[in-house]
Parts: sequence; structure tokens; C-alpha cells
Amino acid sequence: MKISLITVTYNSEKYLEDCIMSVIKQNYKDIQHIIIDGKSTDGTISIIERYSPYISHWISEKDNGMYDAINKGMQMATGDVIGLLNSDDLLASQGVISAIVKCFEENNVDSLYGDLEYVDQHNPEKVLRLWRGQSYKRKRFKFGWMPAHPTFYFKKELLDRFGSYESHYFTAADYELMARYLFFNRVSSVYLPKLIVRMRKGGASNSSLYRRLRANRRDYLAMKKNMIPFPFVVSLLKPVRKLPQYKKLMYNFFSKKKKAKVVFPGVLLYPVE
Repeated sequence: MKISLITVTYNSEKYLEDCIMSVIKQNYKDIQHIIIDGKSTDGTISIIERYSPYISHWISEKDNGMYDAINKGMQMATGDVIGLLNSDDLLASQGVISAIVKCFEENNVDSLYGDLEYVDQHNPEKVLRLWRGQSYKRKRFKFGWMPAHPTFYFKKELLDRFGSYESHYFTAADYELMARYLFFNRVSSVYLPKLIVRMRKGGASNSSLYRRLRANRRDYLAMKKNMIPFPFVVSLLKPVRKLPQYKKLMYNFFSKKKKAKVVFPGVLLYPVE
């Protein structure tokens, strides 16, 4: 089974080398790594050229945004399965792709997804947020659930049947594609209980309240298009469902508090961190 990995870049010199190295280090070797660059002006191209022996195809040209670039990459893909790897993200371990291939072969499904960690930009070993998947049930979409998009892998043949990313949904294009595949068209899927990607902190849809509200509006439109019942209510539930992802962060915060000192009966003094 051949896996096509699509990485989109634009002025990505800061973390791109880490991304590429996480692919090179995989113990499964039938990987086609495709890089689509949006005409970077920093050192991105020099990094791509340095690692070109390990990159199956790459181009650098103007595009109409991230999802337009991803669509270009998917059209170039010749693998049996397609996955995405953002330019500042990492495959979590050397055995990730091997586990994905094994899961496809053993479960006879058309797609899968797994676990995701949001990590510190400068220290990917520092976990800020954990997105742990659940066993696949189509009905979860009715309550605002979605797989972690960077962990979503699907068979290439689905592109011809159900289409690629619709870039006019902007930051909701990933949700729209998964809703179209999994909910509307009932594509088979399975949860792989394995950490697949370490994703550096950030995200265009969450960088401000205005952008979050705008993203929710696009989620609503994607839900409405793909016949998810009560799309307005579900679009409000969708961000709420992410709150358990911060469990580890809250645990770390409270576990750092030192034992309180009793200064008067009933009065505790906590040391300042």
C-alpha cells in the first residue's frame, strides 16, 4: 500500500525541516511525499531543494490559499491512501505510517483517524492540548463531533467519487470535506487509537473571537449543505466539544501548585509561582 502525504508550504522555513525529517524517519518506506509551495520568499525553497532526494514531487507557484494548494497536491498523488502533514507539524513517531497501513489492511475501511497533540511551538515535547479520538459512529456528527483533521487518511479513489476540498469554506473546508465524506456519503471509517501528529500551537480559525465566530458561521453552512440536522445548534456545540482536550493543561496547572501554608485557621496562603 502506497501512502501519499501532502505538505503545503508558504514561508515555512522555521519548522519545515522538522516536518520533512519526521517523514524520512518513518520505518514504512512506500511513502510519496508531495510539497506544494505558494511561491515562498524566505528560505523554504532552499530547504526543499536540500531534501529533494526524499521528496517525490514539489512545485512552487502562486495559489488561491491552503486548500487550493492541497487540491493540487492530491491531483498529483498516486498513492492508494492520501494524508496531509502541515509544514510546521510532525508525525508523532517512526511507526505512524506503518500503523496506518496495518489499520487499513485489517479493517477494510475507506478512511481512518487517530489522536493529535497540540504542542509548544519551540518545544514539541511540551504538550498543551490533547485531541483523543473516539470509536467511529456516524451519528456523532449530529452533536458537533469531528475527527482531528490532521490525522484523517482516506483512500484516493474517494476523490473521484466525492470530490476534493471546497476552498470557499476557508477554515471550515476541512470540516466540510469530512462531513461530506463521512456523514453525507457514509464513507466507512475507523478510529486508530494511536498518536499520529504533533501539531504546533496556532490556527487561523482560533486566533481571535471574530475569526472564531466567522469559522462557526462557515461550520454552519457546511453542516447545512451536508444535511446535518439542526445545523445552527450543532455549530454551537462543535467548539464546546473541544473543552475536554484541555484536561491535561488544567491538570498540569493545578498539579504545579505547592502545598498551601496555614497562616490563620481557615486561611490558606498559596506560594506565588
